[in-house]
Amino acid sequence: MILSNHDAYTYNFRREIIQKLMDENFKIFIVLPFGEKVLDLERMGCVCIDLPLDRRGMNPFTDLKLLSKYNKIMKKIKPAAVLSFTIKPNIYGGLVCRKHNIPFFPNVTGLGTAVENEGLVQKLLIKMYKFAYKKASCVFFQNEANRQFFRDKDIKVKHARVIPGSGVNTTHFSLLPYPSDNEIHFMFISRIMKEKGIDQYLDAAKYIKHKYTNTKFHVLGYCEQNYEDTLAYFQSEGVIKYHGMQSDVRKFHEISHCTIHPTYYPEGISNVLLESAASGRPVITTDRVGCREVVDDNINGFLVHERDSRDLINKIEIFLTLSFDDRQNMGIAGRKKIQKNFDRQIIVEAYLEEIEKSLEFTR
Repeated sequence: MILSNHDAYTYNFRREIIQKLMDENFKIFIVLPFGEKVLDLERMGCVCIDLPLDRRGMNPFTDLKLLSKYNKIMKKIKPAAVLSFTIKPNIYGGLVCRKHNIPFFPNVTGLGTAVENEGLVQKLLIKMYKFAYKKASCVFFQNEANRQFFRDKDIKVKHARVIPGSGVNTTHFSLLPYPSDNEIHFMFISRIMKEKGIDQYLDAAKYIKHKYTNTKFHVLGYCEQNYEDTLAYFQSEGVIKYHGMQSDVRKFHEISHCTIHPTYYPEGISNVLLESAASGRPVITTDRVGCREVVDDNINGFLVHERDSRDLINKIEIFLTLSFDDRQNMGIAGRKKIQKNFDRQIIVEAYLEEIEKSLEFTR
């Protein structure tokens, strides 16, 4: 059984794991809020169970309902093992698995702002982690810093493993020809929210667009916060082009010269950066956990200070001074780094190894 909070993320980032488990004759149940990608998961052969959840809120009543629903579903299906991703499925799924002694494999896809910031909520969540993860078969961390956070907060787990994020399918995201530099296209690909650095991107776009008329700034993603009017204004001023939510970003990577990801959200490993670098695109991103692991500064991209529009502008200007060959080589260096360290098959093999040990089956 897989517990998830989003249909598209499950299909886009977990389908190789799902397929591998199905190849090993496991029947896969996925518990998640229904969306358009559920049909794709069902076509693969998964059984999907609709369970809405509030991904960002912390309402005790709705969270207790989620816990109760997980308990009811697991009692009925009796899964051989449970894989979970993101905070709420990890915590509440872990509590139910501990109660029913079900092998449990949570994936810490980032700490989230509530856990990263000191305060009462952090203390509460740490206590919940301690209880939910105590008997987990293996806790997967997407970066070493998150693993260290658990050590520092004395969240004991019997077995943990650091994996390179969600990895990236390097066949699906293949090395693309680098576009000509008559116009220079920059991409912001993310949920549209303050913590993902949209304000810094818009600041930089306004400045650069005015100074360098051959530049184009694109924004792709769903508005998680109230940025619709802001994006509409910047588009009306000719600063950006907003494309909304896109199910396949590869056609945008084809015209892109560089992905800009000035996030300060607590990432596991940024999938935006993995996919961009795999496509042979240089990246400009924040010097923080979840981003710096993907970027060798001045080799396959540039690192910028958190929440610093001026530094972002400076790095974009440096990028614009590079020759076509230098930009292209920067993208190729990123592709090589992804192939070596972040191929999704690394993650698939890690899961299979841990599930084998826990369930004592052989391939």
